Amino acid sequence: MTETTTSAMAPVPYRVQERVSENRDSSTLHLQPIRDVLSAPRPGEFMMMYAFGIGEVAISVSGVPTDSDNTITHTIRSVGAVTRALHDAEVGMVIGMRGPFGTGWGLAEATGRDLVLVAGGVGLAPLRPVVLGVLADRDSYGTVTLIAGARSREDFLFSAELQQWAQGESIDVCLTVDIPLQGWPGEIGFVTEPLRRLPLRPENTTAYLCGPEPMMRNCANELMNKCVASSNILVSLERNMQCGVGWCGHCQLGPLLLCRDGPIVGYDVAQPLLAVQEL
Repeated sequence: MTETTTSAMAPVPYRVQERVSENRDSSTLHLQPIRDVLSAPRPGEFMMMYAFGIGEVAISVSGVPTDSDNTITHTIRSVGAVTRALHDAEVGMVIGMRGPFGTGWGLAEATGRDLVLVAGGVGLAPLRPVVLGVLADRDSYGTVTLIAGARSREDFLFSAELQQWAQGESIDVCLTVDIPLQGWPGEIGFVTEPLRRLPLRPENTTAYLCGPEPMMRNCANELMNKCVASSNILVSLERNMQCGVGWCGHCQLGPLLLCRDGPIVGYDVAQPLLAVQEL
């Protein structure tokens, strides 16, 4: 297979190699190219995924290709007609792919720094490649903490991996839920609570936040209260992305077109935009 030179607006066919049901409304698809191979996405970037005959939607990658494998991984929550069709796609089905688009988490630029990752709900999916990247090159980073929140234990994505990460010594993992079912051993409440208690070296910390905007805003405030610079706090912003290449304007947020200038931006850029209700 060779890297494709197809137009950025033409979907390239990928086949579902494996499907993993994560919880009641989310599944992970491992996709292999049928002929042409798209450029490998970086952690934080997104692809436009096309369910033939239904429509197209922007989905951040939850796993990136390796040197020996062209598989692109997406974790999809079923919330509408297109995402429902993608969520339900079975092994062998063909899905149209465009991309990659947007900005990444900049993990290479964080070499030597302490990392704090905070995820809310399906926000863990775009952060999974960051965790995998850290684990593959663990000596290049300082302390690494992952704080992930979900409605209940059953709502977490990547349950087996979370357990493996938590039992290992490479990263510190804190899981918190809104609804503690019987036997839940972890935290209860918002992700801001364990973040507030977390000791940091603010001058050497880079933070990655992904989840609902109120969650990211509150977590960013906690980090800035700990003297982490807003430019070292990266957030993933979500708007209605339709073209992926900055043509249609549907994803405009203030002066930004998020398909081109995002979805990953520094909180120094995001903070004034998220404070304006009309945006």
